[in-house]
Amino acid sequence: MAPEKLASRICRHISRVLGLHWEVTGKEYLEKDEACVIVANHQSSLDVLGLIELVPIMRKCTIVAKKELLYAWPFGLAAWLCGLIFIDRLNSDTSRQAINDSIKQLKRDKVKLWVFPEGTRKNTGEIHEFKKGAFHAAVNGQIPLLPIVFSRFYFTQKGSNKTLDIGRILVTVLPPVSTEGLTIADIPRLMAETRASMIEVFQQLNHQLQTQLAFKSE
Repeated sequence: MAPEKLASRICRHISRVLGLHWEVTGKEYLEKDEACVIVANHQSSLDVLGLIELVPIMRKCTIVAKKELLYAWPFGLAAWLCGLIFIDRLNSDTSRQAINDSIKQLKRDKVKLWVFPEGTRKNTGEIHEFKKGAFHAAVNGQIPLLPIVFSRFYFTQKGSNKTLDIGRILVTVLPPVSTEGLTIADIPRLMAETRASMIEVFQQLNHQLQTQLAFKSE
């Protein structure tokens, strides 16, 4: 069995155990047989389960992740099986170079590169500022950006334990954003516009889930 398929099987089993249900819209953008740089919001280690849920749709994908994830069981095992590009998030120059070095091969082989541009996960109910690495890679390679938005994970804190209020996770794949003809000077605008579009969708998805939670509590 291919490593990515094994990882997908492991993570889908974990999702079932945790009671997570991933509802994806915009699958057609993931099915395109072309290289792109995926940018997704990052809230929790559970994001890795959602990522692996989408791997069979994408066919060919590699992921950029902080090296600490390698030691987070069982997510680290799944990440390693999928052939992640592990980076040192404390060294931005090294991290950016690692991504850029991969672009030519990914473009040639039509592989999608998945990046969490916020860097560290923060389940605070908002999408935080982006780092430039993913956008540099897309512009340097002249390949599209593909934004993906995960809805919030709603938890209840009881003492030292956290439990999910709702296992329904909404995932929206936005239309690809062309970088053809863009230069390094265009990156700040590209980052701002991409983040703004993702925030808008994030708020819409969360509103849907909040409505469901309110209905359950009545």
